[in-house]
Amino acid sequence: MSIRLKSAKDLAGLRESGAILADVLCELASAAQTGIRLEELDRLARAALKRRKATPTFLNYRPEGANHPYPAALCTSVNDQVVHGLPNTYQLRKGDLLKIDLGVTYKGYITDSATTVGVGKVSPKARRLMQATREALEAGIAACVPGGHLGDIGHAVERTARRAGCRVIRGLTGHGVGFKLHEDPPVPNSGKKGIGMSLPVGLVIAIEPMLATGSGDTIQREDESYATADGSLSAHFEHTIAITEDGCEILTAR
Repeated sequence: MSIRLKSAKDLAGLRESGAILADVLCELASAAQTGIRLEELDRLARAALKRRKATPTFLNYRPEGANHPYPAALCTSVNDQVVHGLPNTYQLRKGDLLKIDLGVTYKGYITDSATTVGVGKVSPKARRLMQATREALEAGIAACVPGGHLGDIGHAVERTARRAGCRVIRGLTGHGVGFKLHEDPPVPNSGKKGIGMSLPVGLVIAIEPMLATGSGDTIQREDESYATADGSLSAHFEHTIAITEDGCEILTAR
C-alpha cells in the first residue's frame, strides 16, 4: 500500500471541502421528499456545488473495474440498493430508504460523505436499521486514535451492527481519501482489535458502514449499483475523518 499522509495545510483545505459537502448533503436530505425524482436531486447537487465553486467528484469518475465513467454527481440508492445507485426518473415514495452519497472536490481537496434518509413515515424496521448504521459509524470513528489499528474500526462497526441484529454488507469498504477519491488504505467494516496497519497522525479516511436487515450478501446490477442479494433493506452513513494528535477530526460533520 502507498499511504499519503496529509499536512496541516492539506487538512485546512480538506476542512473547506468537507464543510461544503456537509452543507450540500443537508440540503439534499431536506429535499428528499415524497414525489421528487432522483434526477432532480442530482440537479440540485450540481447547482449547489457550482454556487460554492466546488465540483462533484463522482461525475465522470471511473473506478477500477467499472465499464463506464459515472455520469452523475450523486449516488442515490433506494431500499435494497446499497451504493452506486444512479439518479434516474424514479419518484420517491413514502416509506423509502434513500442513501445519498456525495464526493466534493474543492481547491484540489476531496472529501466523501453519505447519509440515509427515511422518506415520510418509514417502518420500525427501517428506523432501527438507520439508527444502527448511524451508531456503527459513530463507533468506528470513536476507534480512530493515533496508534490504533484499522482492525479496531472494523471491529467497532461490526460489533455495533450485530448488537442491533443487523449485518455488515460484505465486500464493500471505506477507503483513504483526500488527494484522490479512492486512496489506500481500504477500511473494512469488520475486523479484529489490534490487527491491521497502525493509524498514523495525518491519515485521512472515509469510514462508511453499510448495514442490512438480511444476510449482508450483495449482487451487482446491470447499472453497476450494488443491492442486497435477498432484497432486504440497507442503510449507509459515511464521514471523512482525519487522525490527529488529539484523536480524530470529522471533516464532513453536519
